[in-house]
Amino acid sequence: MSLHSTLQPYADAWTHSIEAISELLQPLAEAEWNRRTPCPGWSVRDVVSHVIGLDCEMLGDPRPIHSLPRDLFHVTNEHQRYMEMQVDVRRHHTAPEMTSELEYVIIRRNRQLRNESRDPGTKVRGPLGSELTLEESMRRHAFDVWVHEQDLRTALGRPGNLDSPGALVARDVLLGELPRVVAEGAQAPRSSAIVFDVHGPVEFLRTIRVDIQGRGTLETAPALGPAATLTLDWETYVRLACGRVTAESVSDRLKTEGDPELTAAILDHFTVTR
Repeated sequence: MSLHSTLQPYADAWTHSIEAISELLQPLAEAEWNRRTPCPGWSVRDVVSHVIGLDCEMLGDPRPIHSLPRDLFHVTNEHQRYMEMQVDVRRHHTAPEMTSELEYVIIRRNRQLRNESRDPGTKVRGPLGSELTLEESMRRHAFDVWVHEQDLRTALGRPGNLDSPGALVARDVLLGELPRVVAEGAQAPRSSAIVFDVHGPVEFLRTIRVDIQGRGTLETAPALGPAATLTLDWETYVRLACGRVTAESVSDRLKTEGDPELTAAILDHFTVTR
């Protein structure tokens, strides 16, 4: 194995999630591919198409030449249009076509990872022509595929893997977004602290401290007298942060303390995926 040690956790997380997805799809009847998922506007087939498309782009395959319909209500910006292309081009593919393509992509990606010898800091192409490091690309990819595994599990009534390698990558990705959510999005007061207490298969207690300049930082030390505290389970945290549910719809699984206007503002800006 020539893969750099800092990249290995992301390769492992991707492998675990993509194999779980493949296993979920094997017994599905054709009609089950049309089930709605929590991902806005996407069916089971659409989510799988997206995952296939993501891996095709990691492989460096050319993007499909395809015109999107004008009536896709869930497509509202350029990033979504970019992502929708790989989905819409497969909307009429049959279940055997989908599973066959997924299996072939998995084989190719496994081969690519076995032969990957680039440095983690190597610049690679990202969505919409952006440029990011190989490490960040693999990290984001492992996160995306795990989140979509959870979308499929929810749609198919097959919960699981909330504490898998992909879940731990997702935890770190989502925690990395919290300072921005609190300080920039919710405009938390300067010189304040906000505590997030998450329980369940993945547990953590984190504090976002907002300094006198209004910058937020993530800390593991608990805060005395925080301006607000949000307590919720890990699955609810993920679904909120990924825009799969609204705070109102999961209010029974969410406890807030402190400034009600601040907690409402945090929850209004909690979704970090586009």
